[in-house]
Formats: sequence, C-alpha cells, structure tokens
Amino acid sequence: MSGPVKDVLLVGFGAVGAIYSLILKRSGLARVTVVARSNYNIVNSEGIHFQSRKYGEIKGWKPDRLCKSVADAADRPYSYVMVTTKAIPEVIKTSKILAPLLSAEYSAQFPQPTYVLVQNGLNVEVDLYNAIKALGKGDPSIISTALWIGTNLLAPNVVEHNDFDRLALGIYRPGDYTTTVNSPEESSLLKDFGNILETGGTTITIVPEIQRTKFNKNFWNVAFSSLTTLTQYTLPAIFRAPPADPSVSYKPFVSPTTAELISTYTIPAIKATLEELLALGRALGFPDSVDGLPSSIVANVVEGTRAIHAKADSTHVPSMLLDAQKGQPIEVEVILGEVVRMAKAHNVAIPRIETLYALLLVVQNQILRKIEMGES
Repeated sequence: MSGPVKDVLLVGFGAVGAIYSLILKRSGLARVTVVARSNYNIVNSEGIHFQSRKYGEIKGWKPDRLCKSVADAADRPYSYVMVTTKAIPEVIKTSKILAPLLSAEYSAQFPQPTYVLVQNGLNVEVDLYNAIKALGKGDPSIISTALWIGTNLLAPNVVEHNDFDRLALGIYRPGDYTTTVNSPEESSLLKDFGNILETGGTTITIVPEIQRTKFNKNFWNVAFSSLTTLTQYTLPAIFRAPPADPSVSYKPFVSPTTAELISTYTIPAIKATLEELLALGRALGFPDSVDGLPSSIVANVVEGTRAIHAKADSTHVPSMLLDAQKGQPIEVEVILGEVVRMAKAHNVAIPRIETLYALLLVVQNQILRKIEMGES
C-alpha cells in the first residue's frame, strides 16, 4: 500500500529516534526532517552508523533534512511530528521543546500536525494537549504509543539495535480510559501513520484504547526500574543462582547466604507493589480481560522477568538505572509520580509505590543538583 509522500518531523535523535527516522525514510512514504541537538555536528558531518541485526550495517546514513533546533525546522507544515525525547517534565516540558510549532506565528501560517508521542510513562500527553488546545485551532490530534525495542547509543552517532521493534498506536483521549472503539476518523489517522511505519519495516499494533496498553507496560518499570535504580544492581541480583560450573563466571547473582530472605521478602514485596498498580487500574475502569488489565499480569511480569534474568547471559541494564549511572535525569515523574497522583485522585492506597517514588525523588534531586553545579 502506497500513498503521497508526507512531511514528518522527528524530535529527539537518540537511539530510538534514530531507528524510527530510518524506518520512516525506508517506507518511501515520508520526507523526514530530524531535529538533532547535542549530536547535530557529528551527524551532519558523518551521518548515523547503524549496527542492527534487523536493518543491517548502515554507515553514514542521514535523513532528508537535519536541523539544529525545532525553531529551524518550523518553516513548513508537517503531517506528523514524532517525539522520541524522554519525558522529564520537571526539567523541560514537551510543550516547551515543541514551542516553535505551538507559537501563534506558526499556527497562523500552517495547520497543526498530528503529534505522535513515543515516550515512556503515563499522562505524557496532557501538557502538550493543553498547549495545543490553548491555540484555539480545534481539538488537538495526538497519537500516543507504547514501544518495545532493544537499542542503545554506542556513541553520539553510532546506534546498536537488536532484531526487535514494536509500537502500539492509539488515539489520546483526555481523561477517557473506557472508550474502546475508534471512530472512522481515528481509524483512518491511525491506519495512515501505521502504514508509513509498517512499510518502513517496524511491527505495529493499532489499539482502540492506548492508555491501558501504556499502563500495562508501566508495571515492569514501576517494579523493576525502581528496584535496580535504588539498589544499583541489575535484576540477576534477585533472580540468578550462583554459577554451577566453576569455569563459568558472571555477576551479580543471589548469594546462598541470604537467598531465603530474598525469596521471603524481596520477591513478595515486588508482587505487592504490582498488586497496588492492579488496584489502581481497576479504579480507572480497566477490566480483568486480555484486552484490558488481566489479574494474571502480576505473576506474568514477575515470572517473565525471572525467566530472562535467571540466565547466565543476562546483561540488560534498565534504562532508568543506566541514566542514573550516567548522571542523567530519570523518568521518575511519568513512571511513578503520575501513578501516585492518579491513585490519590481515585482514593486508592499505594503505600509501596509512594515509598519507591519518595526514594527516587532523592536520586533525581541529586542528579539535578550535580548537573546544576556542573559536577556531571
């Protein structure tokens, strides 16, 4: 299926942004403008080098147009603006990043695009929705997403990618968690953008209600990103047995000395944390069903994670822990803070999640202090 080439702007040229700019360009259906801020100079001179098991080894790749800032890119209309920056609202709000596109000058000259938010966490759309609404140009058009991908930046212009990228797409409806049928207009919009991505090679799923998909994905982050960031140990520290073969070496693993305590207290505490999330999901109206929020999600998340990180070859470092180790701000507000605020609004007690949030606020505060003092 093909169609007219559409102008697409991508903001956020890290690993995820680079992969999806490649996917957009591969489709032949998009003219791709990318905003690269910190890595503009090296990408402009050398291009991006992809090391992907799925898309191959590609050296010196560039989008159709590379810009230093959103202001530089705000010289034409776009059908879609894809945002792949991390959502750290206490540092900078998405509406501020996109401010040139939300200005009265731009809106007077060009129609507002559909914004596609590829960001972790919950309620990442609210700030942008309100900013677009304030323009008085009609209802905002926002596609929200949930992303599963294995990719990292090895250098400012070197992207490592495994053989997997999958994106769930759905319409953002403010404050509405229970509408589960797309209107004809919504279906057409999702089909159009989904077709560009699918033609480019990624796997997509179009869903009628995206918030439950994002909520489900947030289970893992609330439990395991928090644990690893606070303890500074990766997940084999609670799931992996010591090497049985003396010739095999790996770390961390669970020391037999207190392994029983990990089983008796740590794992049940993780499950209890996930049960709090499940209770909030029920209060939001997510049903106990496969396409809603199944009660089995608690056991599935824990056992699925155990199966991966009990293995000798487990080397995965959760992105929140990685950011903390690098001295970069973590996604504490959109992953945990929003959960706490939603629970308060719906009178759901989540003491374990509140504790994790409170502790991670200290981690975030000190990361920001070091950045502000020039120590990072």
